[in-house]
Amino acid sequence: MPGPDTRVVEIRVAGLVGTSGETLLDAVSTVDVAGDGLGRVIRPADRLRRPAPGPVLPALGRSIPRTLEGYLWHGMTSGGAAKATWALLFPFSLANVAFWMLPPVPPGRRLPRVLGAVCRGLLRVGALLLTMLLMGQLAAIALDLFATQCLAPGSGCLPVVPDVLRSVPARIAVGVLPLLAVIFVLHRISSATWAVHADGDLTQGPLRMRADPETPALRCLHTVAALASVALLLLGGPFRVPGDGFGLVVWIVTLALVLATVVAAAIGVDTGRFARPGVIGLAALLVVVAAVRLRPGPGPLPGTNGVVEGLGAALVAVTVLFALFLAPAALLARPGWVHKPRRLRPWLGGWAAAPVLALAGLLGGGFGAGLAEALRRLSGAEHLRVPDTYLLVTVLWGAGLALAGVLAVLGFAVAVPLRRLRRGVPAIVELMEHDERQEAQAAAAWARSAWERRHLHHLALTVASAMSAGGAALLVLRFGFGLVPGWFGPLSAIGVVALGALAAGLLRVVYTAARTPQRSRHLGALADLVCFWPRAAHPTVPPCYALKVVPELAARAREHLAEPGTRVVLSGYNLGSLLTVMAAARLAAELPAADLERVGVLTAGSPLQWGYQRAFPALLPQESLETLFADLDGRWRALCRGTDIFGGGVTTWRHEVSDRQLYGVGYQPEGGIGPLKAKADANGVLILGGDHWLPDPLRGPTGRHRWAPGVLKHQDYVVDAEWDHAVAMAAGLGKPSGGEQGLLFGDFSGKP
Repeated sequence: MPGPDTRVVEIRVAGLVGTSGETLLDAVSTVDVAGDGLGRVIRPADRLRRPAPGPVLPALGRSIPRTLEGYLWHGMTSGGAAKATWALLFPFSLANVAFWMLPPVPPGRRLPRVLGAVCRGLLRVGALLLTMLLMGQLAAIALDLFATQCLAPGSGCLPVVPDVLRSVPARIAVGVLPLLAVIFVLHRISSATWAVHADGDLTQGPLRMRADPETPALRCLHTVAALASVALLLLGGPFRVPGDGFGLVVWIVTLALVLATVVAAAIGVDTGRFARPGVIGLAALLVVVAAVRLRPGPGPLPGTNGVVEGLGAALVAVTVLFALFLAPAALLARPGWVHKPRRLRPWLGGWAAAPVLALAGLLGGGFGAGLAEALRRLSGAEHLRVPDTYLLVTVLWGAGLALAGVLAVLGFAVAVPLRRLRRGVPAIVELMEHDERQEAQAAAAWARSAWERRHLHHLALTVASAMSAGGAALLVLRFGFGLVPGWFGPLSAIGVVALGALAAGLLRVVYTAARTPQRSRHLGALADLVCFWPRAAHPTVPPCYALKVVPELAARAREHLAEPGTRVVLSGYNLGSLLTVMAAARLAAELPAADLERVGVLTAGSPLQWGYQRAFPALLPQESLETLFADLDGRWRALCRGTDIFGGGVTTWRHEVSDRQLYGVGYQPEGGIGPLKAKADANGVLILGGDHWLPDPLRGPTGRHRWAPGVLKHQDYVVDAEWDHAVAMAAGLGKPSGGEQGLLFGDFSGKP
């Protein structure tokens, strides 16, 4: 039982970008009390900007002192021109995310272990080819489209350019120097990391996340591959043998270097054997030698088509191989999840990483084609030529966007209303709301959010898979039979417009985010999602903020636990919920039992169960979450709304209403999984196991708490009075029974 010196420290962790300190703590103003500027620990402030305690916590019939803190980490993903340019690395980030989507490897079995190693190697090779494709496309724009064709004397392109820049040396320098600058920037990005002001890493506890130890070597491999792709284009491409002896030697050395980087990425190399500045220097020297030898003639460079087409074909082949090897790996992992309900099973049975890698390749090729087409049209010289395969890319994106539009209309305009009409008002909504108007509002929002949580990933994966299959068919038509059907024209026009708009729009968003950081909410949200993962398959992605946030959260909790009467509740909203769960798992692995009894977790609007647990089954296995719930003895509370598109239930599933009772299955405080039941309280809240299902809209203002009208969906969970009640339960200050809220529900052990 809590003594008179008991106090609760609630550490709230922000979710997606855009959450201010005042919004996070629901305070008029805040002030920093710890951190390094990137990871900021804040508290409410009084009128003199001094730290102030948070509102008291009602529990056990009295008021418990509460210290309210917040952890803001958005400085690691948004703000400034450098972070804004990270949006251009989204295809690389997708390839990196695919690494963490691989199915778990059953322990003690050789074949799954071998298949897992093959899949990881193919992912690294695919990521390497993405880097080479990016540089090949940029080289096609800078060296071929601009320096060779546009700046050629008498081209009629960009007449304002002085003649001195139209000489051969000047044109080569104008084309090569920006490419070297881009490669330098990419290398610097892959070297960036965040300083962690806490001991250890994330390898402890049931939920493990770690940076790949081969990242320094991967950084060197990608830098060398980027330089080699530029050198190949200058030398005439991989399929055009130079006529002179010296050129042949340079060409052979360049091809050998490309092959060496591919093999090294496939098998995995350590830092000592490959990551040496001398190899990067050799690749840079090859670029310089090839540039000095270049004598551009009339028309496009002869190596452009070979480099772009060769890299594109290699990426397609690696993606197909990855999909083929991933299929048996997913099947061998099936016994670990086949007994689970469908809503808890991995996406596509653990095979979802394949279309994600395909989507990364499609986006990479699409970005390059869209940028080239946009610049060609903006130059005013329609006679300039781009690689021949850009026709296929534009056709593919035209068809893919048309398919996505059709599926979106069928889903949102047809499937959602039909679901709403077929199911009417869900029985669980009738338990929560108290009038017909609120029930109708809630039922409409429930139908839309439930459809999106269950099928939005199906839509994205279907479009990616269809575009991949369409790309293969187009390659067969174009290069197998030499056919260019007439219907290519309209689809290509759609694709050109879409890709041009995509390239221009992305550049505009990056420019706006750099000039006005407060307007970069959507760009920051994208960075928040992809920067959660450590570098594993691709090094040229933004540094992982979770590797900094989780240890620092655990260290801050240990500081407060040093006071015997203090109880710590880690509360996280949105993506912050994943950070709090991982920090709690770290504390559960490190703390003695007496200290762990004073730790609790509160998640709100969390995508943990329906999204991350299914997309990343190896990192967030259900068994580890079940163990964490038992280690915390049920002090893991989750606030949920059925109207929330992004969040959902976390600790329970298989919900069913019978005789105005909500039943379900979920984690048990004593360990394991079992049946649960609950009833609504006077405010319409349903507490089922660890999940607190909140009515939305709120039933009405109570006069004791801030109130917000309308359907809140994913917004403003702290408005609900249940937040304080859940914090008290997470702090171990009593179990729900009677009192002010008049809770009525069954045995908390979970027996119905």
